[in-house]
Amino acid sequence: MNTADFDFDLPEELIAQTPLEKRDASRLLIVDRASGEFSDQHFDSIIDQLHPGDALVMNNTRVLPARLYGTKPETGGHAELLLLKNREGDDWEVLAKPAKRLRAGAKISFGDGRLTATIIEELEHGGRIVRFDYQGIFLEVLESLGEMPLPPYIHEKLEDRERYQTVYARENGSAAAPTAGLHFTEELLEKIAAKGVKLIYLTLHVGLGTFRPVSADNLEEHEMHSEFYSLSEEAAESLRQVKAQGGRIIAVGTTSIRTLESIGSKFGGEIRADSGWTNIFIKPGYDWKIVDAFSTNFHLPKSTLVMLVSAFAGRSLTLEAYEHAIAEHYRFFSFGDAMFIK
Repeated sequence: MNTADFDFDLPEELIAQTPLEKRDASRLLIVDRASGEFSDQHFDSIIDQLHPGDALVMNNTRVLPARLYGTKPETGGHAELLLLKNREGDDWEVLAKPAKRLRAGAKISFGDGRLTATIIEELEHGGRIVRFDYQGIFLEVLESLGEMPLPPYIHEKLEDRERYQTVYARENGSAAAPTAGLHFTEELLEKIAAKGVKLIYLTLHVGLGTFRPVSADNLEEHEMHSEFYSLSEEAAESLRQVKAQGGRIIAVGTTSIRTLESIGSKFGGEIRADSGWTNIFIKPGYDWKIVDAFSTNFHLPKSTLVMLVSAFAGRSLTLEAYEHAIAEHYRFFSFGDAMFIK
């Protein structure tokens, strides 16, 4: 298949710039694969799609305030780093701007010298390996100096940085939020658990590559980025019990899907505790191993995420659902509305 097969026209005014005041007040488009029918709801009605004995699987990664603005001490020139991945110790893979002026050996100072970075290796496409120097605890320094790495299509300033975190975010490490989870409130999760649905958490640290459009014309030529995931033995055992008792495994977002299906692909359809790096590319023709239904936001044209949804719902039905959402003025992307596909 070609990348152009997953393109669509999206009016710019439908790109949500700010989160709604109430997380679960966003809209929810129900997509029924069997009938091909759509139903327009509000997100808190997702509880009606969940049955006692099901498992709701969520990604508990926490977004780092990973965008740093600093200066080069020797020239006073401005520099920007976006943290992508912790390599080892204080060495990080980053995106650097302006990359042409940030060569190996260059130093950058942040917060009047409270944090400094030395570029130790140059990578492709503006990537760099840097080594940080600081006093105290790195994450505390980052919390005080860094900004949330909002996607480039969001132009409004985020007043409350916690609105770009899920209410269940725990494990620091993401460069972007698992946005399908932003709609849940603690109260809604309590109601879902009270209905007899198991709430299960895994971790996948989201990299920015998830949201980039595919540059290759042919999908077979696209190379996925790698992301770190982890599923505990306790969570794996709960999921095995749900499957054994006839319940469904319902994933919240494409990051939860990628983790579950990476494990299923690795272990021949079995659910096991595991951690590691995955570059799984789920596209039409994929043989699903674990996930029975999922919620997700509306994604960028020609992105691997639209291709993942198409692998589950079919390309034709997926694009019909997007056409319906556009016609009904749903809000798109990170702070936008959601769909539930069953």
